[in-house]
Amino acid sequence: MPRISFPAIPAGTFFAIIAFSQGADAVPAFTAQTGQACAVCHVGGFGPQLTEFGREFKLSGYTLRATQEFTLPFSAMAVASFDHTQKNQTDIPAPDFSTNNNAAIDQISAFLAGGDGSHLGGFAQFTYEGVNRSFAWDNLDLRATTRATVLGSDALLGLSLNNSPTVQDAWNTLPAWGFPYTDSDLIPHPAAGAILAGALAQSTIGLTAYAWWSSRIYTEAGAYWSPGRRFLSAMGIDADEGAGVLGSAAPYFRIAYTQDFGNFNVEAGAFALLPNLRPPGLADRKTDNYADLGVDGSWQYLGGGESIVTVNARYIHEQQDLGASFAAEIAANRHNSLNDLHLDASYYWHNMIGATVSPFVIWGSADRLLYLDNRSLTPDSNGVTLQADYTPFANGDSPFGRRFNLRTGIQYTIYGRFNGAATNFDGAGHNATDNDTLRLLYGWRTDEPADYVIARKENS
Repeated sequence: MPRISFPAIPAGTFFAIIAFSQGADAVPAFTAQTGQACAVCHVGGFGPQLTEFGREFKLSGYTLRATQEFTLPFSAMAVASFDHTQKNQTDIPAPDFSTNNNAAIDQISAFLAGGDGSHLGGFAQFTYEGVNRSFAWDNLDLRATTRATVLGSDALLGLSLNNSPTVQDAWNTLPAWGFPYTDSDLIPHPAAGAILAGALAQSTIGLTAYAWWSSRIYTEAGAYWSPGRRFLSAMGIDADEGAGVLGSAAPYFRIAYTQDFGNFNVEAGAFALLPNLRPPGLADRKTDNYADLGVDGSWQYLGGGESIVTVNARYIHEQQDLGASFAAEIAANRHNSLNDLHLDASYYWHNMIGATVSPFVIWGSADRLLYLDNRSLTPDSNGVTLQADYTPFANGDSPFGRRFNLRTGIQYTIYGRFNGAATNFDGAGHNATDNDTLRLLYGWRTDEPADYVIARKENS
């Protein structure tokens, strides 16, 4: 297929995608329940970036209600995109697609969402993926909350039953809700990533308990398990794909300090996940043991809604004891490490027009078997993602009613290093810049759940 340059992307393809997606009807859920416009809970009026109000709504179990009238706990969403890489990919990324210049309905999602009384709430998302033409459960977060006085301090106490580590988090620093907020299975991604960065999404069940002390200090602890194969299969998940099956409960910990300073607020925190995984395809009971330890921080300036600036950062250090992979000669080293640094800064004008810049770096130990396809035998990748987007109805003024919202945008990712090297990274003459990717994207949704992402998961 002939290569086309950045300016030659056919605009008609993008607008055809928009026309296709606009025909769906709006249905009520959290927006109808709270009586608030999308911009009250979300930076940029579309999500998933949460404002301080949005975080309070999530941590309180999605129970805030402006009306006692019944509201349908149902919402829908669709995402479409056109993707172009600098050079054609070596393999067709999915059946019925080409090695470049693909337009696709990335996903169509429906979910149940709402609060019951003042203590119970949550959402359950189900997604049809248009690339691989499959249907599966997506993000799940069910909560029970209460307020109490503990040791003289006001505390919001809660339980979260969820299916992906960090999906329950209220800050947009951790992987489940971190930038980029939309992605595609049709574009190239670095092969290496920390377990916490999405490897266990939708293939685990977790129960965590949390406390928000005086709206300042957040603490959380819990554990994750792998459900049985029959259950995962019924949910549309293949247990033999991905990082593997948890050999035992994986502890999860989170702590964060937050402070509000009027027009801006800050957060600084730390987190940990300690999974033991049996790699796919290995019959014995040995496991690879991981320790994912990280720190994060965010700064958010709301500026009365006219100018909004956010900065998010996280660093994950993963220590790997690859007992099972080493014994099976999948890894050359018994002990490895991996590091993941991610930053993003966004500016939004009147919650409608936004721009984001997001540099990222992945680096770690060399391993001649684990990274056999990389010329340098290392996991190293780095680059920057740029995005500009437009959300015309962010402030609740859609002609179709407050429950309808949409976003269009353009995203470009530039790689400085990909899978170990800047040039000839695979030994076959391919360079990191060959994977530079342009995406024209369009997202439509009815309602604005307080933590709803327009991509199934990052780093999938």
